[in-house]
Amino acid sequence: MREAPASTTHQSANRHWRPPSYWPFVLPAIITVSAVIVFPWVFTLWMSLHEWTVGGSSSFVGLTNYLRLPRDPRFADAVIHTLYYTVLSVLLPLLLGTLSAVIFHARFPLRGFLRGIFVMPMMATPVAIALVWTMMFHPQLGVLNYLLSLVGIPPQLWVFEPRTVIPSLVLVETWQWTPLVMLILLGGLAAIPTEPYESALIDGASRWQMFYYITLPMIAPFLMVAAIIRTIDALKSFDIIYAITQGGPGTASETINLYLYSVAFAYYDIGYGSAIAVVFFALVIGLSVLLLALRQRTKWTEVGGAL
Repeated sequence: MREAPASTTHQSANRHWRPPSYWPFVLPAIITVSAVIVFPWVFTLWMSLHEWTVGGSSSFVGLTNYLRLPRDPRFADAVIHTLYYTVLSVLLPLLLGTLSAVIFHARFPLRGFLRGIFVMPMMATPVAIALVWTMMFHPQLGVLNYLLSLVGIPPQLWVFEPRTVIPSLVLVETWQWTPLVMLILLGGLAAIPTEPYESALIDGASRWQMFYYITLPMIAPFLMVAAIIRTIDALKSFDIIYAITQGGPGTASETINLYLYSVAFAYYDIGYGSAIAVVFFALVIGLSVLLLALRQRTKWTEVGGAL
């Protein structure tokens, strides 16, 4: 009797084989994500549709909390403060981080040691940073006004003046997170080939021309990554602002995060605070999607540049 080919036997065995179930391994992750992320947001949405104060009963009010937001001048001011703070907290670290990356990419003595010193602000805790900078901002005893006096500039009120409080807070943010931008861009600079620079030197290009026409286009994808990280981080900034100003003077530095905290945990208006949280989350998602779309358009070309 003729035997079946080995390949046929193997195919028959594969037809009856069933892959093992991976649900026992996936299920714990699904439960954790649902408990830590999905359920809190679903519960926040549910709370935003209710009028609910701590210690009282909740009552369904639909979209009343959301319709209240446009008529709340304090919320409108918080949105403006948040956007103002975010724009400055992204642009300044990007500019200074790019400059620092170009400087530290060059070869010079003690470069590694100075790099380590430069990234130290990233390692400090936000509350410790806030305490140090609060003393530096002091109008009479602060070191910043002392340094200004050395060059003949009159003392400033810094975080004690509504006009200068947000730029002063951005100064702290820039000091802490410029090293992060520098590290991201150093990775991009290390990936750039040397041939374009050699050709530019032969053609007589200046350092500025090489930076503008070669370096900057080729590190554009890394700049976009740094911009996305900084935007998300600046939007949700809370600890440094709260530790230094608590949103003051008055409400001059009150961002959406701080106003949300006040509504929910100082005024105990859980329903309205939840509505603010949902709108704030939508704002963060919207800006993140916009930046990711811009990141997708910043791609490497065949010659090594970026579009």
